[in-house]
Amino acid sequence: MPFIEAADRTALFVTAWGSGPPVVFTHAWGLRSDQWNYQVPALAAAGLRCVLYDRRGHGRSDRSATGYDMDTLADDLAAVIEHFHLREATLICHSLGSKEGVRYLTRHGDSRIARLVLVAPVTPLLRRSADNPDGVEPALIEANYLAVAADVPKWCADFEAAGPYFGSSPGGSQGLVDWTTRMIVDTPLHVLLETLKLNADADTRTELQKIQLPTLIIHGDQDASAPIGLTGRKTAELIPGASLSVYPGTGHGLYASDHDALNTDLLAFINGHRGFPSCSAREARNDQIPSFQPRRHPARHGPSACA
Repeated sequence: MPFIEAADRTALFVTAWGSGPPVVFTHAWGLRSDQWNYQVPALAAAGLRCVLYDRRGHGRSDRSATGYDMDTLADDLAAVIEHFHLREATLICHSLGSKEGVRYLTRHGDSRIARLVLVAPVTPLLRRSADNPDGVEPALIEANYLAVAADVPKWCADFEAAGPYFGSSPGGSQGLVDWTTRMIVDTPLHVLLETLKLNADADTRTELQKIQLPTLIIHGDQDASAPIGLTGRKTAELIPGASLSVYPGTGHGLYASDHDALNTDLLAFINGHRGFPSCSAREARNDQIPSFQPRRHPARHGPSACA
């Protein structure tokens, strides 16, 4: 069946492709699981089972009136993982989906998850505050919220003009921009606004420090939705032993514009390779962020654009 029920009986649209060790995907703000179209064929062909779902209120899932908080969204992810009886899964999260993935791990534990990949995450915290002085000004977050509330298509066009979603990557195209915009415009405005608040305000700084899984963060250095200095680099510093791979010239939508490089890195990480093959399209890692080393642990513990 293409639908499962969440704890509150909200119907979640799910799909599974391929067979083998499982990979679970969470998607970005305003989008749906289709954003991973350029990952599924490559990973399924490599012998992996790809499990995807549309977040509540997005895509083909029920448009529930409530449940747009981090705990409920994490519980929805748990429902998907439990429905498919997944074990030793790789959890791949993009943008707002990164906060769902982190909350799942700290709320439900990591007994079913073997490793974590955060692609262009919006963790740890976007909003500026006294203890987050590098964050986005509250006035800018409010202006962004009002712009979305006023005219979603215009907001998409204005945001793209201000900071291209795919950066300067040669893999970006107007067709990919249009595809992304359609997904956002098709999402109910109430859902966009509720989850936009989470995107800016959900604080995962303490949670990131509790993660005890091998973790890879992949981020573009032209990401206008989640600037790497505020998000990816800080996330890598907070997760023990995390590895950071930076893609020069790429934006928030690297899953589409740079899918060949991303798929190569995902497969290398999933297969437990120590480090990654050299690639002219990838910047060397920050020397202070360690490259991935597979490790075992004795105990498991229970304004943005398309974010």
